Amino acid sequence: MRYEVETPHGPARVELDVVPDPGLLLVLTHGSAGSVEAVDLLAVRSAVCRRGVAVARVTQPFRLAGRRAPGSAVKQDEAWLVVLETLVKRFPGVPLVQGGRSNGARVACRTARAAGAEAVVALAFPLHPPGRPERSRAGELRDAGADVLVVNGDRDPFGVPDEADVSRLVVLPQEGHDLKRAPALVGEVVAGWLGERFKLLRPVEGACGER
Repeated sequence: MRYEVETPHGPARVELDVVPDPGLLLVLTHGSAGSVEAVDLLAVRSAVCRRGVAVARVTQPFRLAGRRAPGSAVKQDEAWLVVLETLVKRFPGVPLVQGGRSNGARVACRTARAAGAEAVVALAFPLHPPGRPERSRAGELRDAGADVLVVNGDRDPFGVPDEADVSRLVVLPQEGHDLKRAPALVGEVVAGWLGERFKLLRPVEGACGER
């Protein structure tokens, strides 16, 4: 199902896929200039569905409006929390995990505590602007208030977080910031971690459904 959610900073778009009796709700979002069709996000969606996880991919208001820069972090986070509130109401009692790639991973870390998320999936977390390691964003990882899985490439010009700042760090060889060389591996890493963390043991046949 694809639908829009009104936020204080413009509409967001949700693309929602579910499985019967989901064990988790995973909400994912894109990078600054990207979309929810990024290959790593799609690979995660496919892999976790087979573990019995419902997946929502969210296009944030700034991208829906055609902008390539997210603008104010405060406004971005406010809009994100409104979308999450509507999703959580659809899945009462289902644990929430949120995440995204690049800038979307930052949003997920910054808002995890307020959203009550039990874990964060951070793909290609941009530790610092390229060439500016002194401008570290590691504090967003440390302050998430939940377990954080980071999946980064060893050739990412935005840097790779320190293992001490996250619950689990997976660094994929030969991968850059887009994580597009082996997206299926990204999906399996995420599905495996969520399976261990939340004891998701049952396989689910077929693709995600809609709701």
